[in-house]
Amino acid sequence: MNEIIYKPIGIIHTPYTDKNSTPIQGCFAPDSTGYIELFPEYAPGLQNIEEFSHLFLIYHFHQAGCAQLIAKPFLDKEKKGIFAIRYFTRPNPIGLSVVKLLRVNGNILDIGEVDMLDGTPLLDIKPYVSKFDIRDCVTQGWYSRATERAKYENQ
Repeated sequence: MNEIIYKPIGIIHTPYTDKNSTPIQGCFAPDSTGYIELFPEYAPGLQNIEEFSHLFLIYHFHQAGCAQLIAKPFLDKEKKGIFAIRYFTRPNPIGLSVVKLLRVNGNILDIGEVDMLDGTPLLDIKPYVSKFDIRDCVTQGWYSRATERAKYENQ
């Protein structure tokens, strides 16, 4: 198969400079804010984006380190397969986050609920559309057990 090469369309700026102090998901940091500096040549693609409250950001984990096929997720004590967790040491270090769109000013997007490192290269932006993106009757594997365990451990 041919090599696939992507070019960043912008840079994500956040207050987080250390991966150990970065929220594991934006929903755990509802007050965290940052901004996207979209490269000017991509600004026309932002037309109508202000009509959406949330966005999917697809980005490159630029500080991921070496790929691991087995790793310990943040919310559990046992190691899991990398494709069953959302850890950053992936064969292709691509991240996916849902952020809240706060404001658009030219090629700058102010965002909330951020969970990525400052300087993260942005690969793509997609609107979050609940009709497409929410599924009923889903199973959540080990994550369901981990959250139940955490609930009892914190009592």
